[in-house]
Amino acid sequence: MENGQSPASDVRRKAYRMLLLAIPVLGAILFIPAGTLHYWEAWLYMAVLLIPMAFALRHMLRHHGEILDRRLRLREKEAAQRRIIAASYPFFLLAFILPGLDHRWGWSDVPPVVVIAADAVVLVGYALCVRVMLANPYAGRTVQVDADQQVVSTGPYAIVRHPMYLGAMLLYVASPLALGSYWAVLPALVVIPILVARIINEEQVLERDLPGYREYKAVTRYCLLPGIW
Repeated sequence: MENGQSPASDVRRKAYRMLLLAIPVLGAILFIPAGTLHYWEAWLYMAVLLIPMAFALRHMLRHHGEILDRRLRLREKEAAQRRIIAASYPFFLLAFILPGLDHRWGWSDVPPVVVIAADAVVLVGYALCVRVMLANPYAGRTVQVDADQQVVSTGPYAIVRHPMYLGAMLLYVASPLALGSYWAVLPALVVIPILVARIINEEQVLERDLPGYREYKAVTRYCLLPGIW
């Protein structure tokens, strides 16, 4: 490692750097379009997202550094995944920029009870993502199969084959309502076909490279939504 750093200290440095960077970046995305700091939905959303993230990060660094190291790998090897991710960026940004503009111009009137309920869904989605990481040490941001990787079929993986994507879908689709915007739900909904496209390609990679995955598919039938798909 650079400057004689251990792998653990390097992971810690990267993780805290990403968390500290997320605070001003997310704040800028939410508050600059709003043109004001008097935007309680955005403050609540940041608290709901970042406070659990900080606790989860601390726990991962203490007990599951190898899982966190995998999550910090951002370079996607599969060309199809790179194209899908690139196509998702405009919709992702719109889903988080529109709420601030909506707040500034008063396009939506989302009741506080709906905002708080949406924040609860965001929290559930994030909690599911953390649960998946604890259940599957191979769960990463990129699609790849390690030499020693094994199929995980317990915990959330006994219900659907891609529970991490289910958590991400809950988080992203609920975020516009948590930020007080109906209009921003429209680009957020595009996350669903994007996740479906990612899953279809990932299934092909896992069937090709991960021993036992075909047998796992025969037992756990649904990809994303139990009883639906």
